[in-house]
Amino acid sequence: MKPIGFWFIHLHQALESSLDRVLAADSLTRRHWQVLNSADSEALKPFGGVKETIADLRTRGWIDEDGLTEAGRAAHARLKAKVGEFRSRATEGISDDEYRATVGVLERMAANLARE
Repeated sequence: MKPIGFWFIHLHQALESSLDRVLAADSLTRRHWQVLNSADSEALKPFGGVKETIADLRTRGWIDEDGLTEAGRAAHARLKAKVGEFRSRATEGISDDEYRATVGVLERMAANLARE
């Protein structure tokens, strides 16, 4: 059995590349989705590349100084459906209890390491 760290990294890479493929038709990345979905750059600072992503979304006319534009809201709604399908595919065959248990274990592991 491979250690949890292996599976965590493997899953992270799979989620990242799979979601990028979902968004590729719109020339977007996961980071674009995160910014568009939250429109809160403070919450996204830990992920890096936020300024460049916001600049790109401004160029697309999806956000302005007030937040999401009408075009941005339309893009967000369209992409939200795509991302929902992606999430459903990623968790196919996994019960809600299994998902919650897995997230709980990962959360506890992160908390354990944060105390160091």
